[in-house]
Amino acid sequence: MTLPMHGVRILEVAEHTFVPAASALLAEWGAEVIKVEHHERGDAMRGLASSGTVSIGDGAHVLLEHSNRGKKSIGIDLTTEAGLDVLYRLAAVSDVFLTNKLPEVRAKLRIDVEEIRGCNPDIIYVRGSGQGARGPEAGKGSYDSLAYWARAGIAAGQMPVGSEEVPPPPAPAFGDSIGGMTIAGGIMGALFHRERTGEATVVDVSLLGVGMWSMAAAIALSLQSGTAWRGRPPGTAIRNPLTGYYLTSDGRAIALTCLQAAKYWPEMCRVLNRPDLAADERFADTASITANAPAAAEILAEIFATQTYEEWIEVLGDFAGQWAPVQDALQVADDPQAVANEYVRAYTDVAGAPCRLVSPPVHYDGAAPSPRRAPGFNEHGDEILRDLLGLDDEAIIDLKIQSAVT
Repeated sequence: MTLPMHGVRILEVAEHTFVPAASALLAEWGAEVIKVEHHERGDAMRGLASSGTVSIGDGAHVLLEHSNRGKKSIGIDLTTEAGLDVLYRLAAVSDVFLTNKLPEVRAKLRIDVEEIRGCNPDIIYVRGSGQGARGPEAGKGSYDSLAYWARAGIAAGQMPVGSEEVPPPPAPAFGDSIGGMTIAGGIMGALFHRERTGEATVVDVSLLGVGMWSMAAAIALSLQSGTAWRGRPPGTAIRNPLTGYYLTSDGRAIALTCLQAAKYWPEMCRVLNRPDLAADERFADTASITANAPAAAEILAEIFATQTYEEWIEVLGDFAGQWAPVQDALQVADDPQAVANEYVRAYTDVAGAPCRLVSPPVHYDGAAPSPRRAPGFNEHGDEILRDLLGLDDEAIIDLKIQSAVT
């Protein structure tokens, strides 16, 4: 199995999902990730009883597993001189320092760029933030529901014109997970740059910036037209009947996105066993299909409502146009394509509880990353101090007596 991050050591001082998700990805691609946790409570995610809208439930803590798989954990009290010295010694033997602490906290703990670079001039320093490293709100924290979803224009872009109801994010850690992938890519680019030039960089990724990149096409169109991007209001005239969602007889839905309507209309008529529609002058070419799109869409809606979802999946199996089943979070986990590509893998947490998690979407040489569970709190503390820093048992016990480490 190809592990492109093998041999890279990442030192993480971060909590929750946005930044930890990045190193979780890199861990599954072979990186050694040392997660520094609060010496008493650990990552705040460990004590999270609810995501705000969804109960985590019994068994494995799947949100913790999602963003901490494959890491090593050590509890350090960074407010003590001895604890800070341990961190500095770890930084000296690491390739990347990764944090989502706010500027004020980084300064108070003495873990900002200058201090970490003082231990290791070649270390890549990575900051995840809410609104970016500059500007009047650089020191203000945020969540993906705020900086990514609300502030970046995504929520408003989901609102149909005329609607006053702001939609919530579609899932917990939605922007956090996308942002984590962005940070992971930034780290890999910085490592490549350092290898080529010898220069260590500072990498900044914000939830606002990632959200705006997600909305980049809509923002560009909005700036060009002078009209903010909004969802299509109910009753908007349909211009292409082969783009949209059609309900089946059992309440499921099929999504069509055939942008070349005239090209795929005869093919659609074939799979629907309606040759009369292919010969209908109302749908003879692009102009006529566009002019009569509402009528065509109404006909298609009536046809799709005559059979079940599973029946349509089989009927559309050899359709040359572009379509997809509309699935929920349970259904996609068992999608034959997701199963074949191992996009969901089985994990077991530190207590032996099983869970299934989405695997990193980037595969190397045709293989999905091997699942590795998240660590227990301070599970690797003594191992890190002994094997990585070379401390003997007496020195480790002394640090524990000082409450510098857990």
